[in-house]
Amino acid sequence: MLILAIGDIVGKPGRKAVSQLLPGLRQQYGLELVIANGENAAGGIGLTPATASELLDAGTDVITSGNHIWAQKEILPYLDGQMPILRPLNYPPGVPGKGYITIGQVAVVNLMGRTFIGDFDCPFQAMDKLLPELKQRVIIVDFHAEATSEKVAMGRYLDGRVSAVLGTHTHVGTIDSQLLPRGTAYVTDIGMTGPLDSVIGDDAKAVIQRFLTGIHHRLSVGKGKTALNAIMVDIDNATGQATSIERIYREVE
Repeated sequence: MLILAIGDIVGKPGRKAVSQLLPGLRQQYGLELVIANGENAAGGIGLTPATASELLDAGTDVITSGNHIWAQKEILPYLDGQMPILRPLNYPPGVPGKGYITIGQVAVVNLMGRTFIGDFDCPFQAMDKLLPELKQRVIIVDFHAEATSEKVAMGRYLDGRVSAVLGTHTHVGTIDSQLLPRGTAYVTDIGMTGPLDSVIGDDAKAVIQRFLTGIHHRLSVGKGKTALNAIMVDIDNATGQATSIERIYREVE
């Protein structure tokens, strides 16, 4: 089973790249499931019903998120609806939405880290509680976290218990894609799907000005050539173990 996970989609350029490239990738590789992190899809922060629909229409099966899922209030009623949108599992009880979804033989889980990113319930304990409830052998985890140490620790903690732990959030793809000893595919960060002439997706001049002055203001999404960063994992349906992990990189004007 070939599964593709697309890194953080940033604004209109990122959505355009997905729309242009994903249909061809699905056909080229015979992908059975596509997961995309969409928490920056609407103007660089948050997700709206319209931007979610755009990603789903392009061929995305599940949209994951992270700390910006609440940024666009119009998405909140949809989190408990039929759209396959996830918010992190380890938010406190009572918040809208769901932290995992099952599609056929696959369970997709969205987790949030805590180091340098915010106060949430423990993601490690949240997975310990969830795993006995899942009947699926194939389990994909989008771990949305800042600290590389926390991401690596989660990969090791879940090795052999899930099929893949794929990091998102930092927007900078890492070179450590690997199969862990017990059969879990792992990468610290998939990277972003957004404009190359930018600072992690935002207009470079505006970000540099913020660093120079310390004055915070709303940032705009960068422009120009766009890159799609994704990770493709091949998984044995019978065992739930990953047999390969490959980085997918494409550019569009």
